[in-house]
Amino acid sequence: MKTLSLIVPCYNEADVLPFFYDETSKVISTLSSEYLTELVFVDDGSKDSTLEIIKELAVRDPAVKYISFSRNFGKEAAMLAGMNYAVKSDYIGILDADLQHSPDIIPTMLDFVDKQGFDVAAARRTDRTGESKLKTTLSQSFYKIINKLSEVNISESAQDFRIMKSDVVKAIISMPENIRFSKAIFSWVGFNVKWIEHEDRERAAGQTKWSFKNLIKYALDGILGFTSTPLRFGFVTGILCGFISVIALLYGFVKNIVVADYSAVVPIILAAMFFIGAMILLCIGVIGEYLARTYTEVKGRPKYIIAQTNTRNNFYSIGE
Repeated sequence: MKTLSLIVPCYNEADVLPFFYDETSKVISTLSSEYLTELVFVDDGSKDSTLEIIKELAVRDPAVKYISFSRNFGKEAAMLAGMNYAVKSDYIGILDADLQHSPDIIPTMLDFVDKQGFDVAAARRTDRTGESKLKTTLSQSFYKIINKLSEVNISESAQDFRIMKSDVVKAIISMPENIRFSKAIFSWVGFNVKWIEHEDRERAAGQTKWSFKNLIKYALDGILGFTSTPLRFGFVTGILCGFISVIALLYGFVKNIVVADYSAVVPIILAAMFFIGAMILLCIGVIGEYLARTYTEVKGRPKYIIAQTNTRNNFYSIGE
């Protein structure tokens, strides 16, 4: 039988995990005649009882596997750990534990990758109902910027919710960077993708773990990780500042000749100094961001540390 591993990153999801397991198990049980399936929960250093609940589920159901980090390393690390473990499966899926990713479309996804020749079946959000206008605007702006600057094209509505063939996962985990932006990585590796329209549901329980600060950091990781265009900003700004300075000096010189009692030299020089200073600091800041990421990569620290796990290379069908 073919094997299917479903990776579920978790961070403080104790309130929703029982609902998630019950609903997902019902869906997966319909696949038991064709697929040996396991649920791989990756506990990203949760502070609540997430790990204890997963362990209880593992005692009841041998198809439940868990990987628990020594601390919080982030969702990107959790997805990578799950893929590293599950890469030997025929098919590997990723979905969130909050039930906003509906398990109901898993059979449809499997059909596309197993029977219709696609390498990836991925969900694409149809709307942003429930999000604030500010978050929607910022999100749309981010994807427009990264698609113009980078070498990859990321759909604004693309989600991590997907099922992939093993070869796709091997390509993804072969990329060694520590600071990962999976949406861009999924696009960069290519392959034949089938997009499935998907409407996000409300969280079944608990609260979102994505703060505004986390979203900004995530956006910066995506832009700086997949384009070097910001580094060229200093060159362009230097030319622009030089041009403005020449124009300003010519303007001050001419006006001093035409208007006898007018002296614009000092304000123009001050404005030019402030403008050039601001541009220099901005360029240094951009270079600093790239250097910080280079420093992180060069250190070669592990992307995550596993504290506890029950993972093995055997498969069971949920409900056996």
